[in-house]
Amino acid sequence: MSKKLLCTACLVFVLSLASIASAELVAHWPFDDGSGTVARDVTGNGNDGTLNGDPQWVSGMYGVGLEFDGDDFVDCGNNDILNFGTNDWTITAWIQTTQIDRGTVFANGGDNGGGVRYTLATHEANADRMTLTTDDDSTKAQALGATVVIDGQWYHVAAMRAGTETRVYVNGVLDGTNTVPAGYDLAGTSQHNSLIGAMTTHTDGSLIKLYIGIIDDVRIYNTALTESELQVAMQGQAFTRAKGPVPEDGSLYEDTWANMSWSAGDFAVSHDVYLSDNLDDVDSGTGDAFRGNQIATDFVVGFPGFAYPQGLVPGTTYYWRIDEVNEADPNSPWRGDIWSFSIPPKTAYFPDPTDGAQFVDLDAALSWTPGFGAKLHTVYIGDSFEDVNDAAGGAPRGTATFAPATPLESEKVYYWRVDEFDPPFTHKGGIWGFTTPGAVGNPQPANGAADVSIVATFNWTPADTAASSDLYFGADADAVKNATAASPEYVGKRALGSESHDPGKLAMGATYYWRVDAVYADKTVKGLLWSFTTAKFIGVDDFEAHNDIDPPDPNSNRIFDKWIDGFGTTTNGALVGNELPPYAGQTVVHSGAQAMPYFYDNNLKTSEATLTLVYPKDWTAEGLTRLSLWFMGDSASAPERMFVALNGTAVIYHEDPAATQVGKWTEWSIDLTRFADQGVNLANVNTITIGFGTRNSPTAGGSGQMNFDDIRLY
Repeated sequence: MSKKLLCTACLVFVLSLASIASAELVAHWPFDDGSGTVARDVTGNGNDGTLNGDPQWVSGMYGVGLEFDGDDFVDCGNNDILNFGTNDWTITAWIQTTQIDRGTVFANGGDNGGGVRYTLATHEANADRMTLTTDDDSTKAQALGATVVIDGQWYHVAAMRAGTETRVYVNGVLDGTNTVPAGYDLAGTSQHNSLIGAMTTHTDGSLIKLYIGIIDDVRIYNTALTESELQVAMQGQAFTRAKGPVPEDGSLYEDTWANMSWSAGDFAVSHDVYLSDNLDDVDSGTGDAFRGNQIATDFVVGFPGFAYPQGLVPGTTYYWRIDEVNEADPNSPWRGDIWSFSIPPKTAYFPDPTDGAQFVDLDAALSWTPGFGAKLHTVYIGDSFEDVNDAAGGAPRGTATFAPATPLESEKVYYWRVDEFDPPFTHKGGIWGFTTPGAVGNPQPANGAADVSIVATFNWTPADTAASSDLYFGADADAVKNATAASPEYVGKRALGSESHDPGKLAMGATYYWRVDAVYADKTVKGLLWSFTTAKFIGVDDFEAHNDIDPPDPNSNRIFDKWIDGFGTTTNGALVGNELPPYAGQTVVHSGAQAMPYFYDNNLKTSEATLTLVYPKDWTAEGLTRLSLWFMGDSASAPERMFVALNGTAVIYHEDPAATQVGKWTEWSIDLTRFADQGVNLANVNTITIGFGTRNSPTAGGSGQMNFDDIRLY
């Protein structure tokens, strides 16, 4: 490269760096001024608000808030920093109101022609609920919330644009979404001022829907906050850690250089940068992961004169961490999360059908994502792993799709490979496999499953016309893939109708592999390699196995037949499960597809639901030390003590007497020694009870609903 070309490239490179801005809090009105006619924007970005009418400084959710009576508002000016164009953004606030159609929290922009604006309000489109309205002067879109927020309680409300979606959150939980129209742009001109507590009409700019109630801690970010970041905002806390990584955490980044950037923590003066392709080095700060301390919130990689001067390597995952530093603060440094991004490989990836796919249509076309820099692609396909692996000399093609010359056959295992040509190099692809209808399939545990029980039983469906199945199992992938009937991985033959295997207790947190071959009268067809990973915990109940099948069907496993509640009694106010199918909760879940709805009524009684254990009963096995369960309450529920009891005697109460009002999924972790100290034999636990109230001491309490999920032992 000539000096002239090199200088030109560097100039373009530097200009591209200057165009990238980090995500940050761009406006924040905590309303802790407490007096006067100005609500200060504590970011220093010039968005101080002028009080109009007579809003009152009152006690807020945190410190001081502003109370509006229907003819007040705060005028925050017309700063272009709040006009986000096509970029992401977030509004958050705490509100307390009882009024319908008098609930504008924040409105930005608008003109006498109708746009450009974004508005967060109650009853803008849904009575009693939050609505985010966006209007770019051509298309109006609304994300509608589902939670009633006008009952006089405090609610944390948030609205954002996040990529192709607009979202509304209530108390940190996603409450409604809408799709962002193509070409959407909130960068209008001649807009009205930004207002807290009011919005303007689309005709003459007059004020409408002025707020009645209290607003506190209004924040605007020029990024879409994550749910964990929303939790921090909810708590009225500062963001002490770095956030908003670019490239996005876990993303596939299609270039060999990057200007990594982030949003600084609120107290940061400088930043310790860690970067490596070794996760452990970034986690521990060892090796060459530490790249130095700097003032700027961006870091260039993959360019001469910077880290990885030869460029980022295709097929490599990079890990990075930013620790925020302020020598004047005794809490410094604030350790950051570990983020990652990956450079696509030179080989083809993301095959369709996916590797290990079942029941693939006989007329299916194959496709894939081209390897990094690939210009041509050569496809090999067949029913022999060895033949496909050894094939060469195929005809290259320019598109990343392939239709077999003849239809696929049923009850077969197919293997295929794509070689990528990036002149002058050819990159041999890995071998992918799939099966067509009728082949061995339906593995349980599912292929690639995680958090599998250590006492799992294997099941599968045999090939349609096979006489039997041969089963192989082990902890070494290559050994299982290549095993024969003479190998130690060979478990044995399974006759038709006996497609199951109990491997005994497995190790926790381990990956296992298995294979099922279809045995015919004249041949044996080798099956695909399946895998699963066992959990690092023992499950007590994740509620996934409960169903809606009524007795006396032997497959019945209704949730209220296992968790015995107070139905039919006058002294126990607990009812678990829904009244009608589905009996298990399938809307509010922590993980998986189901959770347990729990209704309590503590009017002169306590509420208890008890599960009799079949497994696990020995809570001393595998080095177990704690019980974990996830719960979610509702702010409308009556505050009641929550407890867990083992064997009907030892009782542990939650430290929060109003845990029933916690409106987000929260883990409760209990040290098992607390039960042992009350006389429980942890080697023989027979029952677990979840209850509300003070056990054996009923009072005139209240009622409400809870949800439980993922009861586990660690």
